[in-house]
Amino acid sequence: MSETANARAAALPHLRDRGFATGDPIPLPLTMAAIYHTPGDAAGFDQYGRFSNPTWDAVEHMLAHLEGAPCVAFPSGMAATCSVFFALLKAGDRILLPSDGYHTTRALADRFLKPFGVTYDMRPTSTFLDGGFEGYRLAFVETPANPGLDICDIAAVAKAAQMAGALLAVDNTTMTPFGQRPLDHGADIVVAADTKAPNGHSDVLFGHVASRNADIIAALTGWREISGSIPGPFEAWLVHRGLETLDVRFDRMCSSAEVIARRLKGHPAISGLRFPGLESDPSHNLARAQMERFGFLISFELASEDKAEDFINNCDLMQAATSFGGVHSSAERRSKRGDAVAAGFVRLSVGCEPVEELWKAIEASLDKISG
Repeated sequence: MSETANARAAALPHLRDRGFATGDPIPLPLTMAAIYHTPGDAAGFDQYGRFSNPTWDAVEHMLAHLEGAPCVAFPSGMAATCSVFFALLKAGDRILLPSDGYHTTRALADRFLKPFGVTYDMRPTSTFLDGGFEGYRLAFVETPANPGLDICDIAAVAKAAQMAGALLAVDNTTMTPFGQRPLDHGADIVVAADTKAPNGHSDVLFGHVASRNADIIAALTGWREISGSIPGPFEAWLVHRGLETLDVRFDRMCSSAEVIARRLKGHPAISGLRFPGLESDPSHNLARAQMERFGFLISFELASEDKAEDFINNCDLMQAATSFGGVHSSAERRSKRGDAVAAGFVRLSVGCEPVEELWKAIEASLDKISG
């Protein structure tokens, strides 16, 4: 990581230290409260569990430190995405979505935004700039796209969108702030599912939105308060705990993914391999320019649905599971989730296992389906 990223990582576990008094607990206390003692004028104090919670505050403080911008926490990544759409859009607005990004975002637009009079168009991530942004209120992009791992130039998209009067929101779930910082490249809004690597243990749903625009943060905070789309304090506490080790886990996962992707490239069972860290990947040069790491996701195709399922199910160090970013390596045949990919398409999330042992397990399972 860069010197600046190392400084952020070093400070992250110590953000609470600065206000400690003698005898204060060093780990974050869990505040389970729906109501607070509020005699008289309680302005500026916690009052009700739908408005605020000290455990949320601590998590938002950590996320804001990583993003370099104020953050609003939500009970899932999709709740965070919904907040951007419902807090910032109105009937008659038009938005632009990636055709190859997370399919639930498109489902949200089709099933719930369209009936409210918000229309949408779609473009592939790799050509998101093509066609311009005139007439759009919001452009929403996911880069690298999940699951195909195509990339777009965030700075170029941000400049073109803003010149056309559109806001740019970037789903940064696949990368985390240690791998990519869209706000630094000009994006107006960052959305992420902290269910993934930030929490890292696959035991909580969580999300956040970050922005350097105070009006946007105020709108999102108001939406959360009125809609009740709030994270639970225990979930916030778990994410806080996970964030303290994100730097260590993310570094291991990304480093292992680089090793494994290079070895997968030479295996006869593999086709259509995508990983931004490979020099042969179509997105490699752009990834080098705008990403601090290449991530821990790898995608590829096997010859058939059965071979993909057998590879995943017979690998001793891999979980067959949706989602990604946990300490355990996991994989999924994504066509069964509604993505427009080949039947044998596999998304692999590299975890924290020792890389040589993990590779032996992956190679053994690939060799079985190659025989």
